[in-house]
Amino acid sequence: MCGIIGYIGDGDTVKILLESLRKLEYRGYDSAGIAIIDDEGKARIFKIEGEISKLESIIPGISSRVGIGHTRWATHGRPTTENAHPHCSGNICVVHNGIIENYQELKDKLISEGFVFISDTDTEVLAHLINKYYTDDLRLAVGTALGHVRGSYAIGVLSNEHPDELIAARKDSPLIIGLGKDENFIASDIPAILKYTNRIIYIDNLELISVKQGSVRIFNMEGNPVEKEEHIIEWDLEAAEKAGYPHFMLKEIHEQTRSIHETMAGRLHELEGDVNFEELELNRNEIMQFQRIEIIACGTSYNAGLLGKYLFEGLAGIHTDVDTGSEFRYSSPVLAPSTLVIAITQSGETADTLAAIREAESYGCMTLAITNVIGSTISRDTSHTIYTRAGPEIGVAATKSFTSQLVVLYLLAIHFARARSRMDVDRARMLLSELRKIPGHVSRILEDAGTIHECASMFVKAKNYFFIGRNINYPVALEGALKLKEISYIHAEGYAAGELKHGPLALISKDVPVVAIAPQGHTYDKILSNIKEVTARDASVIAIVDCDDYCEIEKFADFVIPIPKTDEMLTPLLSSVAVQLLAYYTALELKCSIDKPRNLAKSVTVE
Repeated sequence: MCGIIGYIGDGDTVKILLESLRKLEYRGYDSAGIAIIDDEGKARIFKIEGEISKLESIIPGISSRVGIGHTRWATHGRPTTENAHPHCSGNICVVHNGIIENYQELKDKLISEGFVFISDTDTEVLAHLINKYYTDDLRLAVGTALGHVRGSYAIGVLSNEHPDELIAARKDSPLIIGLGKDENFIASDIPAILKYTNRIIYIDNLELISVKQGSVRIFNMEGNPVEKEEHIIEWDLEAAEKAGYPHFMLKEIHEQTRSIHETMAGRLHELEGDVNFEELELNRNEIMQFQRIEIIACGTSYNAGLLGKYLFEGLAGIHTDVDTGSEFRYSSPVLAPSTLVIAITQSGETADTLAAIREAESYGCMTLAITNVIGSTISRDTSHTIYTRAGPEIGVAATKSFTSQLVVLYLLAIHFARARSRMDVDRARMLLSELRKIPGHVSRILEDAGTIHECASMFVKAKNYFFIGRNINYPVALEGALKLKEISYIHAEGYAAGELKHGPLALISKDVPVVAIAPQGHTYDKILSNIKEVTARDASVIAIVDCDDYCEIEKFADFVIPIPKTDEMLTPLLSSVAVQLLAYYTALELKCSIDKPRNLAKSVTVE
């Protein structure tokens, strides 16, 4: 998830690019760069590791009428100056947001043809491809190059042979056009350009755009013109940074349709019924030698780890334990070289998790990090790293980073299960096929968010909540309770539903709503019995169930939140979105500080 900007007009191009990038810095802040055509017709590229202020310090006073800029959230390659955008080949400069899934295949072919790569990014492939197909028509070269690409992209392309034109294109990554007076813009998000214009054209998938100072022409990939409607944006700048959402948390909940897709991109090999983690250099023999997995995490990541336990044991047949980072290093752990230790941390800087990993390595264990931040400390301290690619998360309460962690755990468990011959190809194909549908299912939940808002309003006066679930739904119950506590300040507890009768039932009363995570599955009858137990004590029940089960569960629940039907194993991905929305709308009704809840910080860097 990166930010791109392009400008053509009579304004101060460098100043406009830098100011626009600052408005996009929430989309990435690993590195930044710009490419411009100066008044002498020469391409000038400036880029650097770090924040935009560092980029500004290296750009001399220079005049230009056209340029592109980029602020990076690293996905391929570490956050270095060499990997910063723009990437260039010959007279072609490119900025890119997205992931090129077949970049290695394209890169190998381009190298064999004599193209020289200087970065570790997938984006450099695009620059060389466009250069390869360029004759004298920049738009045609871009369209031809993109025909060879699998993956997602929003791109801006510049050439000093076309100083009066910018080319842009989009597939599965956001891109807009800004229309000004004698100037035009391309951008990955509205905040970048709202200072300069509120006239916007939204670009759809597989559209190619030629942007000049006085015109914008849009084409499909076959080269046919496309007519688009202009929109007037009514937001102010503060609202624009949240893309019109009232809070970053709600924006990030909605971004899960995209972040889940990005986590899976290029990793699902459905034909082979397997998963490819390019960054994970573990062969089948090494995977076979793991006798145990130890997962270490804190907070929301710990809840993700608990689901990982069910996945690794249920799918791959590997005994798995889960510990909080803050307890692990003081608990005299029983570890051996045959133990794989997995650390889960959004930021990669969580102090307790880092300390636990260093403790584990003293036992000779192989270590693996699941994190969102390339170049973070955890990625340097572990033997292997898998990146979630969720993009920057501004709200303190984790949402999209949580579901992306879950997706990585699903993929890793399937990969281990196949390597250990615990899962046949047909079952693997089916699970991978269902995983591909998850972003669409999440979209359906978001479209019906008003129902969850209604539910939150009904129970907003409650002082205590219980969340219950069984088996793979138990970690979602814990996460739902944590989210409610974090942002609404309502006391909430998550329980394995079967444990209610071992004490917690004493706290159940008509004033205590119980959220039951109850999609269809092999424990459905048991959770239904638990629902009846609490209704017999006059508690109100909010049931999260499959759409197909709506009518049946209505007999026992006071409010039903339906989620789309999927494989039983994958239901936590969908019920997680439902409990996030329930927490959000409850906090909204209570007028709480949602993005910055009291006493909490985004990255916990102290023990």
